[in-house]
Amino acid sequence: MAKYTESVYFGAMKNLTITLDEETARLARVRAAKRDMSVSRYIGELLRRELRHDEEYEAAYRAWRAEKPFPLKGPPQPYPKREELYDRPVFRRR
Repeated sequence: MAKYTESVYFGAMKNLTITLDEETARLARVRAAKRDMSVSRYIGELLRRELRHDEEYEAAYRAWRAEKPFPLKGPPQPYPKREELYDRPVFRRR
């Protein structure tokens, strides 16, 4: 049985009450036991991981938005007309 030791706690811990349906609570107990954790710690780890992922995603998005646009190659060209796009043999009725 592998042990998961990825937890890092910052400061004081706060208590939180959550409500779960029976099946979700059962699965949480099983998964926490497989990781040799309490359900409370397991749920805390899940939530911490999810929030960290959201923060990393937002930071990557902000970095992408901050980048300058890059020039396209060649001179600008007008978009093709709808008729030009659909005037191909594959789109013609037989």
